[in-house]
Amino acid sequence: MRNLSHGWFANAVRANSRRNCRTQISSITFHFSLFTFHFIILSMNKNTIPTRDQVPESDKWDLSTLYKSDEDWEKDLSSIKKLTEKVLSFKGKLGESPESLLSCLKANEELEKVIETVHEYAGLLHTADESDSKAQDMEGRAMMAYSSAESETSFFSPELMSIPDEKINEWKNLPEFADYKIFLEKLLHHKPYTLSEKEERILSLQTESSETASKAFSLLTNVDLQFKSVTVNGEEKPLTQSTFTTFLHNPDRAVREQAYKNFYEAFVKHENTIASLYAGSVNQDVFVARARGYKSSLEAALYGNKVPESVYRNLIETVHKNLPTLHKYYSLRKKILGVSELRHYDVYVPLVKNVETKTSYDEAVEICRNALSPLGKEYTDRLCDGLKNGWADRYENKGKRSGAFSSGAYRGYPYILLNYKDDVIRDVFTMAHEGGHSMHTYYSKTNNPFMCYNYTIFEAEVASTFNEELVFEYLLRQAKTPEMKAYLLSMRADDILATLHRQTMFAEFELKAHELVENGTPLSAQVLRKIYRELLEQYFGPEMHFENESDMEGLRIPHFYGAYYVYKYATGISASLALAKRVTQGGEKEREDYFKFLKSGGSRYPIESLKIAGVDMSSSESIQAALDVFADLVKELESSLRPE
Repeated sequence: MRNLSHGWFANAVRANSRRNCRTQISSITFHFSLFTFHFIILSMNKNTIPTRDQVPESDKWDLSTLYKSDEDWEKDLSSIKKLTEKVLSFKGKLGESPESLLSCLKANEELEKVIETVHEYAGLLHTADESDSKAQDMEGRAMMAYSSAESETSFFSPELMSIPDEKINEWKNLPEFADYKIFLEKLLHHKPYTLSEKEERILSLQTESSETASKAFSLLTNVDLQFKSVTVNGEEKPLTQSTFTTFLHNPDRAVREQAYKNFYEAFVKHENTIASLYAGSVNQDVFVARARGYKSSLEAALYGNKVPESVYRNLIETVHKNLPTLHKYYSLRKKILGVSELRHYDVYVPLVKNVETKTSYDEAVEICRNALSPLGKEYTDRLCDGLKNGWADRYENKGKRSGAFSSGAYRGYPYILLNYKDDVIRDVFTMAHEGGHSMHTYYSKTNNPFMCYNYTIFEAEVASTFNEELVFEYLLRQAKTPEMKAYLLSMRADDILATLHRQTMFAEFELKAHELVENGTPLSAQVLRKIYRELLEQYFGPEMHFENESDMEGLRIPHFYGAYYVYKYATGISASLALAKRVTQGGEKEREDYFKFLKSGGSRYPIESLKIAGVDMSSSESIQAALDVFADLVKELESSLRPE
């Protein structure tokens, strides 16, 4: 009836796409920003990593809030078919009476709750140990059940749209529809662009084929591409998509250069194929937008969340106005690194060597408690109790998924996967970040009915990066050495740059590519590389010297196969920085406004919920404020660092 991904699937996406449920969404998992994705280079000997059964129960998440046993899970899984049939029994009857529509909504709610919980449980088991064949089987069966239910109930939207406006508007305002009113209103918002049942079926039939470009790109770049190795300290090291970032962080410039050139050399060899795949993805976006009657693919992407196009364009325009500060940062980077020419492979190596610290898991929890104290004792107590008692899967084990995520269903805890290491200061930020997601989920589901509890991806990164900002400010105040202060400032500047400036550049590339197709210009490797090189030169400024292959970067970003997504990172961090300042410098009202946002869930559109919190994303003010924060960091770095 609607996309049944309302719960578990949307949670997975907003929590950094922890499951590769759909190809176009799985591409989201690649992101240069360490601000939102916490891919950790493992330094410990693999032989010391415990197997899952060796991990103490106190270090694991407690999944009993979902199911007491696998047998209970099996019972719910087996019930999905019957629940789907119950929803299907209302086909052709939705417009007969308010009672009939309400009964269908209740049946669908029951179905969705079960699907969400079934997949949440299986997915968490799988990510905790991806080598566990039983967990693999459980997650596969959960996905099959979801796909089948979605197909069987696809009749709902077109049939709902066929109910006369005066009738459906009267029904949804009846008291008994209170839990479903917002869901219905958001669904009916799409009515102008919803086609006939036959046309909708035709579009749905090409859903799988529309993912061909994304699937082929993923297979080509993750499986088929072969990269030359990189020499490190006389040893040949394998170069892969995963190790590329590691090499770019290497302090040895020769290693960085070799890795960079070897990496892009492989992409250049396939530039026409990759360009054709991306062109196919863009053409698909344009086709769907035109088929539904949108004036552009950008409007089609933003319409569902009522995000004005001006938000997207204001972001790009405001970042453009502030590019001199970004160029100043790269000039500083050149001086600190002591290079005669700044190269593209020099922009990720840390400006400050990692400061050796030891922070136990429990100490990190207490840092979160103290840093987040402006949000009040109820917030910090609940979060810290959850981190210590059942919400979090704390440490690495063999087969466990790398990185971190937060994922919560309507039932059960808002779970957090960590791979915490006490000698990696970033892991403290990771804990706070994922804790922000989980508290957002907690407040959303405890203050809204199931059918409208789930917040959008546009809002998702606000609560998480808000927490990171408070942790940064707290640790900066607590810094005992100039080295630690410089390290924190450098890390923070790089994080904001990666999330705000870089994602805006990506967003501008997407917009330019789509507009070319919409205006009748076909996309080729030469056209796409030219667009991207111009953006590279514009954003990085005069200090940067690019290689011939540098513009191939624009053809290797998986994000671009889920069009118009990356801008949300930039708007998210802008909102969170503004709100963090508002809450920490304000009083009770400002804090309560922020909690109204956390409690909104899916009851409002994102621009509206953020406006209630105290930030207007329809203007460029918050974007400018975030860029001002970056400018201040650059100034502080200039005084903290001295060229070698």
